[in-house]
Amino acid sequence: MSYKNYPMVSRVVFGRGSFNQLGDIIAPKRLNTTAPFIFLVDDVFKGNPLITSRLSLAYNDKLIFVSAKEEPKTSQVDEMVEQIILNHKDRPSGIIGIGGGTVMDLAKAVAILLTNEGEAKDYQGWDIVKNPAIYHVGIPTISGTGAEVSRTTILTGPERKLGINSDFTPFDQVILDPELTVGVPKDQWFYTGMDCFVHCIESLNGTYLNAFSQSYGEKALELCKEIFLEDTLSDEDAQDKLMMASWHGGMSIAYSQVGVAHAMSYGLGYLLGIKHGIGNCIVFEHLDAYYPEGVAMYKAMRKKHNILIPQGICSNLGDDEFDIMIDVALSLEPLWENAIGENWKDIITREKLKALYQKM
Repeated sequence: MSYKNYPMVSRVVFGRGSFNQLGDIIAPKRLNTTAPFIFLVDDVFKGNPLITSRLSLAYNDKLIFVSAKEEPKTSQVDEMVEQIILNHKDRPSGIIGIGGGTVMDLAKAVAILLTNEGEAKDYQGWDIVKNPAIYHVGIPTISGTGAEVSRTTILTGPERKLGINSDFTPFDQVILDPELTVGVPKDQWFYTGMDCFVHCIESLNGTYLNAFSQSYGEKALELCKEIFLEDTLSDEDAQDKLMMASWHGGMSIAYSQVGVAHAMSYGLGYLLGIKHGIGNCIVFEHLDAYYPEGVAMYKAMRKKHNILIPQGICSNLGDDEFDIMIDVALSLEPLWENAIGENWKDIITREKLKALYQKM
């Protein structure tokens, strides 16, 4: 029996106001005065002193605002890497991603492509990356994706939506400051929180389940129930706990995998550009046959918080477009094996997936 030797984030700071320590944390990692730190920041913070006034840029450091309106693309990563190489004579000292899953995934991917030749699409898959990434830091400003702790960076490429899954993907440093999640719109808070919830359900009900994944998944699920179903927490406690639920939810799939919702959500994301969190919600509405208890719990959460889920997004699609989504979903074989088992190809047919997509 061969066991995977998984990497984890080697340094993490947790606490309200801990973002203020960023300058002190990265200072020893500066290679020289001409090797900049590149800060990738969600453009929702443009002109917002919560973030910008607390960044201590020095020498040739560069602040790049990134739109998170669309899912990150391989072409976007390639463009960023090219600009960094053209604009700076030295390789950067590090990449710092400040935002949600989109910005953190971009930071991880850029850090990898600065030390590995070729294009981002060449590394979509499992364990293709050869060289360690440059130093990279993740600072989530919304909780739920698990991007701050995972060994993948999900990218939409020319042919598929798939992560760069590698031992070199995880951040070297993470700063978990719940204060940074203040002001997240309620619907976005819910969609992203449900990404964490779905991680737990898919991991805990998967064939890959083991005690390692189970211990993290159960804790994340317990926190999700407390946050989304009970009325016992102050706003600050809820922010703190959702940040830890995201961490545990991300860890729950380290030795496991996600499942049906993620596979089908990737199809929606690839063809229609549906953001990942809301995509999971759209799909999860219709997965009673696979996760009956989880779907019932999810619907109770949605109802409690009066969240509306988009309807009819696939109503005008043709057969060719359904085929594209089905191809993307079926290409994620480890997800289906975790969800259904080794014989999943005998059970999951194109007709079944098309029928599900048609309900959306």
